[in-house]
Parts: sequence; structure tokens; C-alpha cells
Amino acid sequence: MKTAKSITINAYEFQQMFEPLIRRIIREELMKVIQNKPNILFLDEEMPLYKDLEEIYNRKNENNIELFTHDEVWND
Repeated sequence: MKTAKSITINAYEFQQMFEPLIRRIIREELMKVIQNKPNILFLDEEMPLYKDLEEIYNRKNENNIELFTHDEVWND
């Protein structure tokens, strides 16, 4: 009979392994919600979030996006 091997990882390694997967799952599930209920989210052009997203979109098109590390964002 075979026994499973145990692997021990620390919290940082766990985060590095699973964070991309969790982000992808959340992104996919949000896309399903938006596709099934397109009117669930509405942003008016005067809303600050709309303006922020528009700015991010424009900066992306100009290849002018500065990304922060996880530690910089969350002060880990």
C-alpha cells in the first residue's frame, strides 16, 4: 500500500501558490455574473470609480501603468 507524502510550506509559499489561482477563479466567476446579469453593475460617468477605471484604461493603452508589489499594497 502506498502512502501520501507530506509537504510542509510556510504561509508565504502558500500565498504564492494559491493567490494567482484564487484571483483567476474570482475573475472567472465575476465574468459569469456580469454575462448572466449584465445590468447588475452600472457606473455613471460622473462616479469617481468610473473616472478611476477610465484613467487606468487610458494608462494601460499608453503602457504607462505602475504596478506595486503585494507587500507595498498590503504592508506585509
